[in-house]
Amino acid sequence: MMSHSNRPPHPALRIRIVFGKDGMIGPGKAELLERIDRCGSIAAAGREMNMSYKRAWELIGTLNSMFRDPVVESTRGGPGGGGAVLTDTGQQVLALYRAFEAQCTNAGAQQLDSLHAMLSDRDVQDE
Repeated sequence: MMSHSNRPPHPALRIRIVFGKDGMIGPGKAELLERIDRCGSIAAAGREMNMSYKRAWELIGTLNSMFRDPVVESTRGGPGGGGAVLTDTGQQVLALYRAFEAQCTNAGAQQLDSLHAMLSDRDVQDE
């Protein structure tokens, strides 16, 4: 059995909620929304995530089309600069996703702890 110092980091859930063939929200989109909220810019949020400008816009387009109301509103750049903000819907979507994620983590804590304790001493690779 390995010592706690050699044990891989505690497991974490990466939850993706699927609403059909093309509609889903998961950790990447949630992080993008959080960064847009903090940065006030889709481009800046994407850069922080090492994501292309095009990809960040595609993800926001997908999110905006998934929900009845848009989750992000943006203004074009120019001399005064552009920007982006989460709408009330965006704030609510993000809060609901993060709350669901926390509830799942709490509900499965015992099982995650048990699985973690059973890990071998070899390095666990990302899959």
